[in-house]
Amino acid sequence: MLELCDVKKSYQEPDGGTLPILDIPHFAVKEGEQMVLVGRSGCGKTTLLHTIAGISKADAGKILIDGVDIAGMSEAGVDRVRAEKLGYVFQTFNLLPGFSALENVMLGMTFAHGRKDRQRAEHLIARVGLAHRKTHKPAALSVGEQQRVAVARALANKPSILLADEPTANIDPRNQQNIIDLIRETCREEGVSLVLVTHSTEVAGQFERVDKLEEINKVK
Repeated sequence: MLELCDVKKSYQEPDGGTLPILDIPHFAVKEGEQMVLVGRSGCGKTTLLHTIAGISKADAGKILIDGVDIAGMSEAGVDRVRAEKLGYVFQTFNLLPGFSALENVMLGMTFAHGRKDRQRAEHLIARVGLAHRKTHKPAALSVGEQQRVAVARALANKPSILLADEPTANIDPRNQQNIIDLIRETCREEGVSLVLVTHSTEVAGQFERVDKLEEINKVK
């Protein structure tokens, strides 16, 4: 359901040179599969997630999501596919400060279908254990609670795949396992594939599939 073929990505350096970041001959994730991507800092893990999500455009290759190649699409086309088929959990949550937890989840729905499903938003907020905090704005929530809202928002549109970039990086160590369990359980319940980036060997050790980016990326 996710497949990358000969994907290349580089950045322009200040001196005009080119800095290659990704050169991935093949990478694939099956429907409903949960896997972890690990690698040293700066090796391109976040760049890979951004490229899969179409936040950054690949220089070459194919990125197939449910058989749709987003690599050659217009920006508007990529935005539409991303909104309909991808959920993204960021390290820094990216919640809108002026809106409540429930409103943040509902706002995420408008990007895909242009309409809000309050019943589903209520269900997701309850599923992540925040029914009693749904009217609170991010500033009134703990860091762990903000990440729970971010998980609910990422699942709002019933995506095919969820991308999670170091989802426990800013979480108190005592609550990190709760966040991982929440992400895995909700993805399993929703039938969503999961690609999770982490530096934590403890987190990676819980997954059957762990890929090292340095082994699938030809850029050294």
